[in-house]
Amino acid sequence: MLVPPWLEKLLTTTFFSVCRSHGAATRSECNMYCLDCNGDAFCFYCRTSKHKDHRVIQIRRSSYHDVVRVSEIQKVLDISGVQTYVINSARVLFLNERPQPKGGKAVSHICEICGRSLLDTFRFCSLGCKLVGIKKDGDGSFFLDAKNEVGMQRGEGISRRVNNMSSSSTSASTSSREEELEMREGSQQDIYPPHTPSTSFYKKKKRHSPKGSFYLLISLSLLSRYRRKF
Repeated sequence: MLVPPWLEKLLTTTFFSVCRSHGAATRSECNMYCLDCNGDAFCFYCRTSKHKDHRVIQIRRSSYHDVVRVSEIQKVLDISGVQTYVINSARVLFLNERPQPKGGKAVSHICEICGRSLLDTFRFCSLGCKLVGIKKDGDGSFFLDAKNEVGMQRGEGISRRVNNMSSSSTSASTSSREEELEMREGSQQDIYPPHTPSTSFYKKKKRHSPKGSFYLLISLSLLSRYRRKF
């Protein structure tokens, strides 16, 4: 079974009527629902006296339509695929479908059941529309266990992929480090090519002997005198 036994009764219950037992009290409106008793709506004082240790959710209103806070309903129900809204700083969702607004601009996302425009990429506008969708196609579930089972299967698949990726990434990182090392070594060889010292660097420069210069000057002097005589 894809639907909890208390959900259909919740969606058809009338809320915000005055409690017969506590009509004179300040908080006498019937805006509570017990998931364990699966009965009628009751007020704050009835909860204290009759449903103290039960699973109870509080229904609120937005523009004359019943809503429930996401923080409460997601503990007992899989609400995936249902459009949520932020009202008075709290994220809520609607129990049942609402009348379609007249006219309006073209929208990108609509409810699969009633065709109401949606703000985001959700499938349904309310819990009631999701219930109709599940009964119609059997695609989806309200039970958290089914959601967790799917999540675990996805998690196992992800973990396997992560392990495979980690092993491949380890070998890839090793090869990449080797390639990086080779690149570094190659770059150093390119930037700093091996220097072969020239043999001319070690050759001693020829120095002119002082004696040779002296004899050369004497020879030039005698040669010039000889030319003058003749």
